[in-house]
Amino acid sequence: MAISAHHGTPDTTGERYAHVIVIGAGLSGIAAAVKLRRAGITDLLVLEKADRVGGTWRENTYPGCAVDIPSPIYSFSFNPNPEWSRNFVGQAELLSYIEDTVEKFRLTAALRPNTELLEAAWSEERRRWVLETSRGRFVAQHVVFASGLLHEPVVPALPGLADFPGETFHSARWNHDVDLTGKRVAVIGTGCSAVQIVPEIQPLVDRLYVFQRTPAWVLPRLDFRVPRPVRRLFRAVPPAQRLFRGACDVSLRLLGLVMRRARVARLLTPVGKRFLELQVPDPELRARLTPDFTIGCKRLLLSNTYLRAVSRLNVRLVPSALAAFDGGELIAANGERVEADVVVFGSGFEMRHPPIAERIRGRDGRLLSEVWSVDSPEAYRATTLPAIPNAYLLLGPNIVMYHSLLSLAEAQLDYIADAIRTARTRDIEVLEIRPEPFRAFNDEVQRGLSSTVYNTGGCSSVYLDEKGKNFVTWPWSARRLRGELARFDIENYEITAGER
Repeated sequence: MAISAHHGTPDTTGERYAHVIVIGAGLSGIAAAVKLRRAGITDLLVLEKADRVGGTWRENTYPGCAVDIPSPIYSFSFNPNPEWSRNFVGQAELLSYIEDTVEKFRLTAALRPNTELLEAAWSEERRRWVLETSRGRFVAQHVVFASGLLHEPVVPALPGLADFPGETFHSARWNHDVDLTGKRVAVIGTGCSAVQIVPEIQPLVDRLYVFQRTPAWVLPRLDFRVPRPVRRLFRAVPPAQRLFRGACDVSLRLLGLVMRRARVARLLTPVGKRFLELQVPDPELRARLTPDFTIGCKRLLLSNTYLRAVSRLNVRLVPSALAAFDGGELIAANGERVEADVVVFGSGFEMRHPPIAERIRGRDGRLLSEVWSVDSPEAYRATTLPAIPNAYLLLGPNIVMYHSLLSLAEAQLDYIADAIRTARTRDIEVLEIRPEPFRAFNDEVQRGLSSTVYNTGGCSSVYLDEKGKNFVTWPWSARRLRGELARFDIENYEITAGER
């Protein structure tokens, strides 16, 4: 849904003020607008750098792109969708749902498209956030940063890449003008995107080379088409759909419980190995696809088709990272060479140095990226930061778990709405987490993570920084996280009263 100029083109000549400004109109940004409005916070704007809503589901259009969490729970709690066609819907259907949500909740007037944040700086003098954007200056009392985790694609700077004569692109920037039919294609990486892409393009290409630095555990995806009678039931009896959503929630909580402890997660190893045996008959290939770390150490991949696709005659698994290019050849770290016409990078996203951190300047004048370059990304309850008052991160550090990230963002929004309401009713201008509870919370998180499969499972993952510190995952249950975020704990914040 392109946002009309009537609602979205701001006056570029002066400052525009809103009590709350949300950065980003992806799933979490749309959730922020709805939930804050429902909490009585109606003076808000949503700034979006693109001309459409959708975030990662607008950007990612690669073949096979779909959710990897069941659709009933990978959706807004306030806008259940009885019309999901599958248990795991594709990108186009989810994007349509996001656009429909914007229309249903009349958010268009609050959206400012084509408005990229250049810098958000806290003004100590004004006790406000001053936001410089591509469409002028905005000022806000509170800012919610909803730019998402999967924002900045990573393409490794490899020797010879610039001289490669064929086509190259990242999976998140899929080039639909490139016809893969009959081509020699290399897919770099075997993460969440790659396991969806490979089965889709394998029947089209002449040769497919899959570069695998390390194998990943793949389990079946419990996907199915939702029968029409079930959809009719969900439309007619909304509690039935809520019950199904609740069942999905419980199943993910159980999976999270299993995944948190390495000794428990190992119980799934026979399941993973048996699935490999059923999908990959060649024992040599199967050995190359078998991980040597505990299930859950890296993100678990769900696919019913990836392993079978890798077994096809026109597919070659290269069990190594890509190291360099030599003309039209790709050179693996193990010395293997292959020729390709097209290279697709499924090399993930920047998580250690999120781009939004380079655009947030706190009370002390330091960029958040400067703070996080010294210490790994940290936040209080994944949401607030010292020296960065009246600001809230959605899906901040140490929040990821085996659950719907949207559900977790909604829990954060309950906390944020409570904070902003509290400030308004008590005539508080500035809220800032105190250093002591901030430090105590993050130390407790690291102690909790020390015995989890994420830290002890025997793999090298994006969850850990160069020093081995986990800055991505949550060590406990979704229930505990929701409990932590159920009430705004003003006693842990420095407050500055408004001037009457």
